[in-house]
Amino acid sequence: MRVLLTSHGSTGDIYPLIGLGRALREAGHHVRYATAPLYQKEIEKAGLEFVSMPPEWGPEIFADFMREINRCKHPLLQLVHIYCGALPFMGEIIRRMDEELRTTDLMVSSYFFPHYRALATRAGVPYACFAFCHNLVPTVAHPPENFPALRWLPGPLRRKYCRASWQLSNNVVDFAINSICRALFREVGLPPMRGFITNPAELELVGVGRAVGEHWQADEKFQFSGYLRWQTGTDEKMEKELLEFCAGTEVPVLTFGSVTFDDVHTVMSRFLKNWPEDKKIIVQSGWAGLSVDIARPSIKVIGAVSHDQLFKHASCVIHHGGAGTTASVLFAGKPQIIIPHIADQWFWAAEMKRLRVASKLNKKSWPEKLPAKVLKIEAKKKMRRRAEKLAAQLRAEDGPATSVRLLEEFVARQKATVSVQLPAADASLIQAIS
Repeated sequence: MRVLLTSHGSTGDIYPLIGLGRALREAGHHVRYATAPLYQKEIEKAGLEFVSMPPEWGPEIFADFMREINRCKHPLLQLVHIYCGALPFMGEIIRRMDEELRTTDLMVSSYFFPHYRALATRAGVPYACFAFCHNLVPTVAHPPENFPALRWLPGPLRRKYCRASWQLSNNVVDFAINSICRALFREVGLPPMRGFITNPAELELVGVGRAVGEHWQADEKFQFSGYLRWQTGTDEKMEKELLEFCAGTEVPVLTFGSVTFDDVHTVMSRFLKNWPEDKKIIVQSGWAGLSVDIARPSIKVIGAVSHDQLFKHASCVIHHGGAGTTASVLFAGKPQIIIPHIADQWFWAAEMKRLRVASKLNKKSWPEKLPAKVLKIEAKKKMRRRAEKLAAQLRAEDGPATSVRLLEEFVARQKATVSVQLPAADASLIQAIS
Protein backbone atom coordinates (compact mmCIF):
# COMPACT_ATOMS: atom_id res chain seq x y z
CA MET A 1 0.00 0.00 0.00
CA ARG A 2 1.32 3.46 -0.93
CA VAL A 3 0.59 5.81 1.96
CA LEU A 4 0.86 9.60 1.89
CA LEU A 5 1.19 11.27 5.31
CA THR A 6 1.04 15.01 5.86
CA SER A 7 1.08 17.40 8.77
CA HIS A 8 2.20 20.97 9.34
CA GLY A 9 3.32 22.91 12.39
CA SER A 10 5.73 22.28 15.24
CA THR A 11 7.42 19.04 16.31
CA GLY A 12 4.32 18.04 18.30
CA ASP A 13 2.38 18.02 15.03
CA ILE A 14 5.08 16.26 13.00
CA TYR A 15 6.66 13.57 15.18
CA PRO A 16 3.58 11.39 15.93
CA LEU A 17 3.03 10.93 12.20
CA ILE A 18 6.70 10.00 11.82
CA GLY A 19 5.96 7.28 14.39
CA LEU A 20 2.95 6.20 12.33
CA GLY A 21 4.99 6.22 9.13
CA ARG A 22 7.69 4.09 10.69
CA ALA A 23 5.09 1.54 11.84
CA LEU A 24 3.51 1.44 8.37
CA ARG A 25 6.94 0.97 6.77
CA GLU A 26 7.77 -1.91 9.12
CA ALA A 27 4.43 -3.49 8.15
CA GLY A 28 5.57 -3.51 4.51
CA HIS A 29 3.93 -0.35 3.17
CA HIS A 30 5.61 2.39 1.16
CA VAL A 31 5.34 5.71 3.01
CA ARG A 32 5.84 9.29 1.88
CA TYR A 33 5.68 12.19 4.31
CA ALA A 34 4.75 15.60 2.86
CA THR A 35 5.67 18.58 5.03
CA ALA A 36 8.06 21.51 5.41
CA PRO A 37 11.82 21.02 4.72
CA LEU A 38 12.58 21.84 8.37
CA TYR A 39 11.72 18.22 9.23
CA GLN A 40 13.32 16.45 6.25
CA LYS A 41 16.31 15.10 8.16
CA GLU A 42 14.21 13.49 10.91
CA ILE A 43 11.72 12.01 8.43
CA GLU A 44 14.44 10.44 6.32
CA LYS A 45 16.17 9.16 9.47
CA ALA A 46 12.99 7.13 10.09
CA GLY A 47 13.35 5.57 6.63
CA LEU A 48 10.44 7.48 5.09
CA GLU A 49 10.40 9.22 1.73
CA PHE A 50 10.27 13.01 2.19
CA VAL A 51 8.07 15.20 -0.02
CA SER A 52 8.75 18.94 0.25
CA MET A 53 5.81 21.26 0.91
CA PRO A 54 5.66 24.97 1.70
CA PRO A 55 6.51 26.86 3.80
CA GLU A 56 10.27 26.71 3.41
CA TRP A 57 10.79 28.52 6.70
CA GLY A 58 13.79 28.18 8.95
CA PRO A 59 13.49 27.55 12.70
CA GLU A 60 13.48 31.29 13.49
CA ILE A 61 10.43 32.00 11.33
CA PHE A 62 8.57 29.00 12.74
CA ALA A 63 9.37 30.29 16.24
CA ASP A 64 8.11 33.78 15.33
CA PHE A 65 4.89 32.30 13.97
CA MET A 66 4.37 30.36 17.22
CA ARG A 67 4.97 33.59 19.15
CA GLU A 68 2.24 35.30 17.12
CA ILE A 69 -0.17 32.44 17.85
CA ASN A 70 0.61 32.77 21.56
CA ARG A 71 -0.59 36.39 21.44
CA CYS A 72 -4.07 35.20 20.42
CA LYS A 73 -6.13 34.77 23.58
CA HIS A 74 -8.73 32.26 22.38
CA PRO A 75 -8.32 28.86 20.66
CA LEU A 76 -10.60 29.91 17.79
CA LEU A 77 -8.50 33.02 17.18
CA GLN A 78 -5.39 30.83 17.24
CA LEU A 79 -6.91 28.56 14.57
CA VAL A 80 -7.86 31.60 12.49
CA HIS A 81 -4.29 32.88 12.76
CA ILE A 82 -2.94 29.52 11.57
CA TYR A 83 -5.17 29.53 8.48
CA CYS A 84 -4.48 33.19 7.73
CA GLY A 85 -0.75 32.53 7.99
CA ALA A 86 -0.99 29.49 5.70
CA LEU A 87 -3.26 31.10 3.09
CA PRO A 88 -0.44 32.56 0.92
CA PHE A 89 1.02 29.11 0.23
CA MET A 90 -2.04 26.86 0.60
CA GLY A 91 -2.69 26.95 -3.14
CA GLU A 92 0.78 25.60 -3.87
CA ILE A 93 0.38 22.89 -1.20
CA ILE A 94 -2.90 21.80 -2.79
CA ARG A 95 -1.30 21.73 -6.26
CA ARG A 96 1.55 19.52 -5.02
CA MET A 97 -0.83 17.29 -3.08
CA ASP A 98 -2.87 16.75 -6.25
CA GLU A 99 0.29 15.46 -7.89
CA GLU A 100 1.18 13.16 -4.99
CA LEU A 101 -2.33 11.72 -4.77
CA ARG A 102 -2.00 10.27 -8.29
CA THR A 103 0.24 7.54 -6.88
CA THR A 104 -1.40 7.06 -3.47
CA ASP A 105 -3.60 4.34 -1.98
CA LEU A 106 -4.25 6.07 1.35
CA MET A 107 -3.85 9.62 2.63
CA VAL A 108 -3.52 10.40 6.33
CA SER A 109 -3.49 14.03 7.44
CA SER A 110 -3.42 15.95 10.69
CA TYR A 111 -6.93 16.84 11.84
CA PHE A 112 -5.99 20.54 11.63
CA PHE A 113 -6.40 20.41 7.83
CA PRO A 114 -9.52 18.35 7.05
CA HIS A 115 -9.98 20.08 3.67
CA TYR A 116 -7.52 17.42 2.47
CA ARG A 117 -10.48 15.05 2.65
CA ALA A 118 -12.11 16.79 -0.32
CA LEU A 119 -8.78 16.66 -2.16
CA ALA A 120 -8.42 12.92 -1.57
CA THR A 121 -12.07 12.26 -2.46
CA ARG A 122 -11.61 14.08 -5.75
CA ALA A 123 -8.63 11.81 -6.48
CA GLY A 124 -10.54 8.66 -5.45
CA VAL A 125 -8.13 7.99 -2.57
CA PRO A 126 -9.28 6.76 0.88
CA TYR A 127 -8.67 9.45 3.49
CA ALA A 128 -8.16 9.20 7.25
CA CYS A 129 -7.03 11.87 9.67
CA PHE A 130 -4.98 11.82 12.84
CA ALA A 131 -5.56 13.74 16.08
CA PHE A 132 -2.97 14.26 18.83
CA CYS A 133 -5.56 15.25 21.42
CA HIS A 134 -9.18 14.28 22.15
CA ASN A 135 -10.40 17.78 23.02
CA LEU A 136 -11.95 18.08 19.54
CA VAL A 137 -13.47 14.60 19.47
CA PRO A 138 -17.27 14.98 19.84
CA THR A 139 -18.78 13.00 22.68
CA VAL A 140 -22.12 12.87 24.46
CA ALA A 141 -20.25 12.54 27.75
CA HIS A 142 -18.62 15.99 27.72
CA PRO A 143 -19.40 19.34 26.09
CA PRO A 144 -16.61 21.16 24.21
CA GLU A 145 -14.05 23.19 26.12
CA ASN A 146 -15.28 26.56 27.39
CA PHE A 147 -18.88 25.31 27.51
CA PRO A 148 -20.46 24.87 30.96
CA ALA A 149 -20.54 21.21 32.00
CA LEU A 150 -24.15 21.29 33.32
CA ARG A 151 -23.61 18.02 35.18
CA TRP A 152 -26.85 18.59 37.08
CA LEU A 153 -28.92 17.93 33.93
CA PRO A 154 -30.69 14.54 33.69
CA GLY A 155 -28.75 12.05 31.53
CA PRO A 156 -30.82 12.20 28.28
CA LEU A 157 -31.07 15.99 28.43
CA ARG A 158 -27.35 16.39 29.08
CA ARG A 159 -26.53 14.15 26.09
CA LYS A 160 -28.71 16.35 23.90
CA TYR A 161 -26.96 19.41 25.28
CA CYS A 162 -23.54 17.91 24.50
CA ARG A 163 -24.56 17.03 20.94
CA ALA A 164 -25.93 20.53 20.37
CA SER A 165 -22.87 22.25 21.80
CA TRP A 166 -20.51 20.17 19.66
CA GLN A 167 -22.56 20.97 16.56
CA LEU A 168 -22.51 24.67 17.43
CA SER A 169 -18.74 24.57 17.88
CA ASN A 170 -18.40 22.80 14.55
CA ASN A 171 -20.54 25.41 12.76
CA VAL A 172 -18.52 28.29 14.22
CA VAL A 173 -15.19 26.72 13.18
CA ASP A 174 -16.49 25.87 9.69
CA PHE A 175 -17.69 29.44 9.25
CA ALA A 176 -14.37 30.89 10.42
CA ILE A 177 -12.28 28.75 8.05
CA ASN A 178 -14.61 29.30 5.09
CA SER A 179 -14.47 33.05 5.69
CA ILE A 180 -10.69 32.88 5.23
CA CYS A 181 -10.39 30.23 2.52
CA ARG A 182 -13.61 30.44 0.48
CA ALA A 183 -12.00 32.17 -2.50
CA LEU A 184 -9.06 29.75 -2.53
CA PHE A 185 -11.31 26.70 -2.22
CA ARG A 186 -13.38 27.97 -5.14
CA GLU A 187 -10.24 28.62 -7.19
CA VAL A 188 -8.87 25.09 -6.70
CA GLY A 189 -12.27 23.42 -7.10
CA LEU A 190 -12.82 22.36 -3.50
CA PRO A 191 -16.14 22.66 -1.66
CA PRO A 192 -16.49 24.82 1.47
CA MET A 193 -15.42 23.32 4.78
CA ARG A 194 -18.10 21.19 6.39
CA GLY A 195 -17.62 19.07 9.49
CA PHE A 196 -14.22 20.25 10.79
CA ILE A 197 -15.10 18.80 14.21
CA THR A 198 -18.09 16.53 13.72
CA ASN A 199 -17.13 14.78 10.46
CA PRO A 200 -13.44 15.29 9.59
CA ALA A 201 -13.06 11.83 8.00
CA GLU A 202 -14.66 8.40 7.85
CA LEU A 203 -11.83 7.33 10.18
CA GLU A 204 -10.00 9.55 12.65
CA LEU A 205 -7.17 7.98 14.61
CA VAL A 206 -6.85 9.58 18.02
CA GLY A 207 -3.23 9.09 19.00
CA VAL A 208 -3.89 9.05 22.74
CA GLY A 209 -3.38 6.12 25.08
CA ARG A 210 -6.55 4.28 25.99
CA ALA A 211 -5.48 4.45 29.63
CA VAL A 212 -5.74 8.24 29.27
CA GLY A 213 -8.78 8.64 27.02
CA GLU A 214 -10.95 5.71 28.12
CA HIS A 215 -13.48 8.08 29.74
CA TRP A 216 -14.13 9.80 26.40
CA GLN A 217 -17.17 8.17 24.76
CA ALA A 218 -16.81 8.82 21.05
CA ASP A 219 -18.52 7.76 17.83
CA GLU A 220 -16.93 4.71 16.16
CA LYS A 221 -15.38 6.84 13.41
CA PHE A 222 -13.08 8.25 16.13
CA GLN A 223 -10.75 5.44 17.19
CA PHE A 224 -8.33 5.78 20.11
CA SER A 225 -5.30 4.01 18.67
CA GLY A 226 -2.81 4.58 21.49
CA TYR A 227 0.24 6.83 21.47
CA LEU A 228 2.47 7.05 18.41
CA ARG A 229 5.83 8.49 19.39
CA TRP A 230 9.04 9.23 17.52
CA GLN A 231 12.23 10.13 19.36
CA THR A 232 15.63 11.24 18.09
CA GLY A 233 18.57 9.04 19.05
CA THR A 234 20.62 9.36 22.24
CA ASP A 235 23.23 12.14 22.30
CA GLU A 236 26.14 10.43 24.05
CA LYS A 237 28.01 13.69 24.74
CA MET A 238 24.91 15.24 26.29
CA GLU A 239 24.26 12.07 28.30
CA LYS A 240 27.69 12.35 29.88
CA GLU A 241 27.05 15.99 30.76
CA LEU A 242 23.65 15.20 32.28
CA LEU A 243 25.06 12.37 34.38
CA GLU A 244 27.82 14.63 35.69
CA PHE A 245 25.37 17.43 36.48
CA CYS A 246 22.80 15.22 38.22
CA ALA A 247 25.48 13.34 40.18
CA GLY A 248 23.28 10.35 40.88
CA THR A 249 20.11 12.27 41.78
CA GLU A 250 17.01 13.26 39.85
CA VAL A 251 16.48 16.99 39.27
CA PRO A 252 13.57 19.11 37.96
CA VAL A 253 13.48 19.67 34.20
CA LEU A 254 11.99 22.82 32.64
CA THR A 255 11.07 22.74 28.95
CA PHE A 256 8.56 24.68 26.86
CA GLY A 257 9.24 22.76 23.64
CA SER A 258 8.11 24.66 20.55
CA VAL A 259 6.12 27.26 22.51
CA THR A 260 7.48 30.78 22.16
CA PHE A 261 6.29 33.95 23.85
CA ASP A 262 7.07 37.64 24.28
CA ASP A 263 9.52 38.99 26.87
CA VAL A 264 11.44 35.74 27.25
CA HIS A 265 14.36 37.64 28.81
CA THR A 266 12.12 39.29 31.42
CA VAL A 267 10.36 36.04 32.28
CA MET A 268 13.62 34.13 32.69
CA SER A 269 15.11 36.96 34.78
CA ARG A 270 12.17 36.57 37.16
CA PHE A 271 12.76 32.82 37.20
CA LEU A 272 16.46 33.28 38.06
CA LYS A 273 15.64 35.78 40.80
CA ASN A 274 13.27 33.33 42.52
CA TRP A 275 14.96 29.98 41.92
CA PRO A 276 16.97 28.83 45.01
CA GLU A 277 20.74 29.14 44.63
CA ASP A 278 21.38 25.60 45.85
CA LYS A 279 18.56 23.80 43.99
CA LYS A 280 19.57 22.03 40.75
CA ILE A 281 17.42 22.31 37.63
CA ILE A 282 17.85 21.51 33.93
CA VAL A 283 16.47 24.15 31.54
CA GLN A 284 15.94 23.14 27.90
CA SER A 285 16.16 26.25 25.74
CA GLY A 286 13.61 25.10 23.09
CA TRP A 287 12.13 27.34 20.42
CA ALA A 288 11.68 30.17 22.92
CA GLY A 289 15.42 30.27 23.60
CA LEU A 290 15.16 29.96 27.38
CA SER A 291 18.39 31.07 29.05
CA VAL A 292 19.68 32.74 32.21
CA ASP A 293 21.60 36.03 32.52
CA ILE A 294 24.07 34.76 35.10
CA ALA A 295 25.46 31.23 34.98
CA ARG A 296 24.99 29.14 38.12
CA PRO A 297 26.47 25.72 38.91
CA SER A 298 22.98 24.61 39.94
CA ILE A 299 21.33 25.50 36.60
CA LYS A 300 22.19 23.61 33.42
CA VAL A 301 20.85 25.06 30.17
CA ILE A 302 20.78 22.60 27.28
CA GLY A 303 19.68 22.54 23.65
CA ALA A 304 17.89 19.91 21.61
CA VAL A 305 17.81 16.39 23.06
CA SER A 306 15.16 13.69 22.96
CA HIS A 307 12.49 13.69 25.65
CA ASP A 308 13.18 10.07 26.53
CA GLN A 309 16.85 10.80 27.13
CA LEU A 310 16.18 13.96 29.13
CA PHE A 311 13.19 12.97 31.23
CA LYS A 312 14.79 9.86 32.71
CA HIS A 313 16.93 12.30 34.75
CA ALA A 314 13.89 14.27 36.00
CA SER A 315 12.36 14.35 39.46
CA CYS A 316 9.45 16.20 37.83
CA VAL A 317 8.94 17.88 34.48
CA ILE A 318 7.78 21.49 34.19
CA HIS A 319 6.33 22.07 30.72
CA HIS A 320 3.72 23.82 28.59
CA GLY A 321 1.28 20.94 28.18
CA GLY A 322 1.77 20.24 24.48
CA ALA A 323 0.38 16.89 23.35
CA GLY A 324 3.79 15.45 22.43
CA THR A 325 5.58 16.64 25.57
CA THR A 326 2.74 15.43 27.79
CA ALA A 327 2.91 12.00 26.17
CA SER A 328 6.68 11.87 26.74
CA VAL A 329 6.32 12.75 30.43
CA LEU A 330 3.60 10.12 30.78
CA PHE A 331 5.87 7.48 29.26
CA ALA A 332 8.70 8.58 31.57
CA GLY A 333 6.45 8.02 34.59
CA LYS A 334 7.31 11.38 36.16
CA PRO A 335 5.07 13.94 37.95
CA GLN A 336 4.29 17.08 35.96
CA ILE A 337 3.88 20.80 36.51
CA ILE A 338 2.03 22.23 33.52
CA ILE A 339 2.10 25.90 32.51
CA PRO A 340 -0.36 26.17 29.57
CA HIS A 341 0.18 28.84 26.91
CA ILE A 342 -1.99 28.07 23.85
CA ALA A 343 -4.53 25.77 22.19
CA ASP A 344 -5.05 22.33 23.76
CA GLN A 345 -2.53 22.89 26.57
CA TRP A 346 -5.18 23.88 29.13
CA PHE A 347 -7.07 20.71 28.23
CA TRP A 348 -3.97 18.57 28.80
CA ALA A 349 -3.35 20.30 32.13
CA ALA A 350 -6.90 19.43 33.19
CA GLU A 351 -6.55 15.84 31.98
CA MET A 352 -3.28 15.29 33.85
CA LYS A 353 -4.83 16.78 37.01
CA ARG A 354 -7.80 14.44 36.56
CA LEU A 355 -5.37 11.52 36.44
CA ARG A 356 -3.66 12.96 39.55
CA VAL A 357 -0.19 13.01 37.98
CA ALA A 358 0.19 16.77 37.60
CA SER A 359 -0.34 20.23 39.03
CA LYS A 360 -0.82 23.49 37.11
CA LEU A 361 0.65 26.98 37.28
CA ASN A 362 -0.46 30.21 35.62
CA LYS A 363 1.82 31.41 32.83
CA LYS A 364 1.74 34.95 34.26
CA SER A 365 3.06 34.04 37.71
CA TRP A 366 4.99 30.79 37.31
CA PRO A 367 8.53 32.23 37.83
CA GLU A 368 7.60 33.30 41.36
CA LYS A 369 5.56 30.23 42.29
CA LEU A 370 7.65 27.50 40.69
CA PRO A 371 10.17 26.83 43.51
CA ALA A 372 7.49 26.08 46.13
CA LYS A 373 5.47 24.04 43.64
CA VAL A 374 8.49 21.89 42.70
CA LEU A 375 9.25 21.12 46.35
CA LYS A 376 5.61 20.19 46.92
CA ILE A 377 5.45 17.94 43.86
CA GLU A 378 8.74 16.22 44.65
CA ALA A 379 7.39 15.37 48.12
CA LYS A 380 4.23 13.74 46.70
CA LYS A 381 5.24 10.09 46.66
CA LYS A 382 1.70 8.97 45.77
CA MET A 383 1.73 11.17 42.65
CA ARG A 384 5.03 9.60 41.59
CA ARG A 385 3.65 6.10 42.08
CA ARG A 386 0.51 6.96 40.08
CA ALA A 387 2.69 8.35 37.28
CA GLU A 388 4.82 5.20 37.23
CA LYS A 389 1.72 2.96 37.18
CA LEU A 390 0.17 4.93 34.32
CA ALA A 391 3.45 4.77 32.38
CA ALA A 392 3.45 0.98 32.68
CA GLN A 393 -0.12 0.83 31.34
CA LEU A 394 0.74 3.05 28.37
CA ARG A 395 3.87 1.09 27.50
CA ALA A 396 1.77 -2.08 27.43
CA GLU A 397 -0.43 -0.58 24.70
CA ASP A 398 0.81 -0.99 21.15
CA GLY A 399 -0.27 2.23 19.47
CA PRO A 400 1.75 1.71 16.27
CA ALA A 401 0.41 -1.81 15.62
CA THR A 402 -3.16 -0.76 16.45
CA SER A 403 -2.94 2.23 14.11
CA VAL A 404 -1.61 0.14 11.22
CA ARG A 405 -4.36 -2.44 11.72
CA LEU A 406 -7.09 0.20 11.81
CA LEU A 407 -5.79 1.82 8.62
CA GLU A 408 -5.44 -1.48 6.77
CA GLU A 409 -8.99 -2.49 7.74
CA PHE A 410 -10.26 0.95 6.72
CA VAL A 411 -8.72 0.71 3.23
CA ALA A 412 -10.05 -2.83 2.82
CA ARG A 413 -13.57 -1.61 3.64
CA GLN A 414 -13.21 1.24 1.16
CA LYS A 415 -12.13 -1.18 -1.59
CA ALA A 416 -15.01 -3.52 -0.76
CA THR A 417 -17.48 -0.64 -1.01
CA VAL A 418 -16.10 0.37 -4.41
CA SER A 419 -16.25 -3.24 -5.60
CA VAL A 420 -19.93 -3.51 -4.67
CA GLN A 421 -20.76 -0.30 -6.51
CA LEU A 422 -18.85 -1.16 -9.72
CA PRO A 423 -19.91 -3.59 -12.45
CA ALA A 424 -18.50 -7.10 -12.00
CA ALA A 425 -15.76 -6.71 -14.63
CA ASP A 426 -14.48 -3.46 -13.13
CA ALA A 427 -14.62 -4.92 -9.61
CA SER A 428 -12.56 -7.93 -10.76
CA LEU A 429 -9.97 -5.58 -12.27
CA ILE A 430 -9.63 -3.63 -8.99
CA GLN A 431 -9.28 -6.89 -7.07
CA ALA A 432 -6.51 -8.02 -9.42
CA ILE A 433 -4.67 -4.70 -8.98
CA SER A 434 -4.95 -4.94 -5.19
